[in-house]
Order: sequence, then structure tokens, then C-alpha cells
Amino acid sequence: MKKADVVIVGGNVAGPVAGITVRRHYKDASILLIRKEKRVMVVCGIPYIFGTVGSPDKNIIPDALLSNNGIDFIVDEASSVDRAAKTLTTSGGETVGYEKLILAIGSLPLRPPIPGIELENVFLVWKDADYLAGMQQVLGKAKEIVVIGGGFIGAEMADECKKIGDVNVTMVEILPHCLLLAVDEEFCILAENKLAERGIKIITNNGVRAILGDGKVNSVELQDGEKLKADAVIVGIGAVPNTELAKKMDLKIGEQRGIWVDEYMRTSDEHIFACGDCAEKFSFFTKKPSGLRLASIATIEARIAGANVFELKRKNIGVIGVFSTAFGDFALSTSGLTEKAAREAGFDISIGEAQAPDKHPASMPNAKDLKIKLIFDKKTAKLIGGEISGGVTTGEMANIIAAAIQNEMTADQVTTFQMGTHPALTSSPIIYPIVNAAEQALFKLR
Repeated sequence: MKKADVVIVGGNVAGPVAGITVRRHYKDASILLIRKEKRVMVVCGIPYIFGTVGSPDKNIIPDALLSNNGIDFIVDEASSVDRAAKTLTTSGGETVGYEKLILAIGSLPLRPPIPGIELENVFLVWKDADYLAGMQQVLGKAKEIVVIGGGFIGAEMADECKKIGDVNVTMVEILPHCLLLAVDEEFCILAENKLAERGIKIITNNGVRAILGDGKVNSVELQDGEKLKADAVIVGIGAVPNTELAKKMDLKIGEQRGIWVDEYMRTSDEHIFACGDCAEKFSFFTKKPSGLRLASIATIEARIAGANVFELKRKNIGVIGVFSTAFGDFALSTSGLTEKAAREAGFDISIGEAQAPDKHPASMPNAKDLKIKLIFDKKTAKLIGGEISGGVTTGEMANIIAAAIQNEMTADQVTTFQMGTHPALTSSPIIYPIVNAAEQALFKLR
């Protein structure tokens, strides 16, 4: 029987980060990671294998990430856990003993009950290199592709599919706008206009009634009766926590169907931790259960779980939610609550907006117009959200906003925070958009 001080189940984002964190905090601990994938995908890079990157083989996390940190691993699937004996059994018949166990078993693509979803050439977004390679072969021959779902994954998949060749791509979203769960309407419209410019047909306020075909998909019927030709269909409407193993172990499950964890990422068994998409989340703002699942959140939780396995060192403060995406030279990012989400959560808010070139002067090469919207809680004057559109700088600017939110900075503190600027890299310090948006909100707060 194999034994390790810490056994980690799951090889995607959270698993390796948890292992590396254990190694950093407990240098003498033996660590074993068990994963079922022969090759591990860079999850956020999956849409880009179909266009920009060109192959699943170019979107792989190297095994050296584990071996270089003294982490042993086996390719197998954990099938059961005996909590009393503190042993794990794999599908291959291996028995592994543990002192502490970390579950980082991720999520599964949401499979909606659409008639015809089982037809050939209808694809969910699985994190499996071989599956995605087969999907890529089909998409490469398709002339009509329908993407169901207009969130970040759906929009990125649609944009990347358009790069494959002479193909018509249609994206179907049941809500009034694409990306509406992540950003407010005015930013959704900017993204939709950019996607349309890039040749993608967008249908909103309309769901899918059925996927049609005789063994193989040939069309998609919408709720209003319209039929769309389809040689291939991609279903990208979200993910659900992978909790099958946890349920077998009789661990507590949370309201959002994730594995229940406390603020230290401990499950209902004090010797077992969970992190990443499989784990239950709660909002930084309301402290209520949250359905957010992001690779960035998974790594934060993994760093908490890994540090805490033998000594409680870190606490989870809840999810803020930081998103970014890009279509060509247009990028869109958001941190924290949108205006709509803030109002729905019961916040009385003050909004500040600003617009400026992301380089200075505006005549600098490749300068893009940057638009920022900041949302503050009127009661406390604290920053609770921010949305940005522009060029590639929006991603890191969203991270700056997230840091300000996490540290509960007020509008006055944001207005006077110290930034560094450079003509080729940032907006002018005179009209720095985060500062100007905060200044505008502060004026309203007063």
C-alpha cells in the first residue's frame, strides 16, 4: 500500500497549486497527487486551441510542475475513500494511505435537458485533451457552427471557431444580452458589437428548443421556432461541481451543490480539505453561497487549503469574482459586483465613470480607449465593483480594482492611491481613469 502525508485528488488547476503550497509550508511532507488525466489542460486556454493556439497539445500543463516541487503523482481515478482507515482506493486497484486528504476534483460541464443533445457532433466543453482533439477535427470540417451559451466560454468559443476558416458561427443566448451575468448592459453591447464585427451572428432573448438530426446533428431549433443549420454544436452554458466522490464519502454538500467547506477549506471531516470548482463558495460581499467558479478562485482556495493541512494559517474571505476576456484587440474585464448585482444584493450605490486612452499621449502607437465604471457602497464609501473595456491593459487593471475591493478601500483612498505611469504603458497620471472614476463617485457621495 502506498502512503503519503498529504494525498491530493485532482490534477487540474487547484490540485497542483495545493501540492506546491503544501511543499512550501511543510518541506518534509510526502505528497502524492492522483489524477485521471494523462495530460492536463490549461483550462482557461481551452477555447483558444481551436483558433489561436491550434492544438490541444499546445495547451498542456507540464508534469515537471509537480516533479520539480517534489510531488509524486499517479494517473488513476480515486473511486472510494475509507475515512475511518484514512485510505483511498483507485479504479486501478491501488490502495493509498493518507494523513491529510485534499479534494480538488473540479467541475463538469452543465448538460442541459435539450432533446438531441446526445447527437453526434454535439460537444460539451470537457477538460480532456483527446476529446478536444476529436472536437477540433469535426470543427475543422464544419461550415455551420452553433454555440449555445453567450457567457465568457461561449463567446470565446464562438470567436475562436470563426478563425478556423470559411465557417458561419452563430451564438445563441437566452438572456437579453451576452455576458450579462458578468457585466452591465452597456459593456455587453460593446462586446456584442465587436463580436458582430468579427463575423459572428448573435441571437439573444431566445433559447434552444431542440437539437435536430438523424444520428448526426443537422440543425438547431430555437424557442421561437427558427431553425439554424448546424454541422456542429458547442454547448457552453456553465459547469457544476464534481461531487460524486464526496457524496460516496458522506461529506456534507452545500446549498450551491459544492462540497461544504469552512473558512479554512476543511470539509465536514477535519482531515479532508476541498478546493477549486468542487468546493462550495460564498460571496465576499454578502457572505451568502455563491455559484462563481473560476480558475483564479481555485488557485486562491488551493493556497489556503495547502497552507492549512497541518496548521491553520489562512482564512477564506469569500469570492470577489474577477473576469477578463478579449476578442481581437478589444478586451473586457470586471471585478466584484456589477451595478445590477449590487442593487439586487441591497446595496445603495454611487457610480463613477471615466474614459481615457490607455497610453499617453493618445497619438502613441496602439493606444486604445479605456472605459471604466466603478461602483461604491454609499453607506461605507467602499469600492465594491468595477468594469473596464479597452485594450489588453484591462486585465491587469481589473486585478488592481480587485485588490482595492479586497482591502476595502474607500472612494477617497482609491482617488489618492499611488500609481506608476509611463507613456507607452499606461494612461496619463493627469486623467488616470481609476482615479477619475473614483473622484466622480466621491463627489456624488458627498
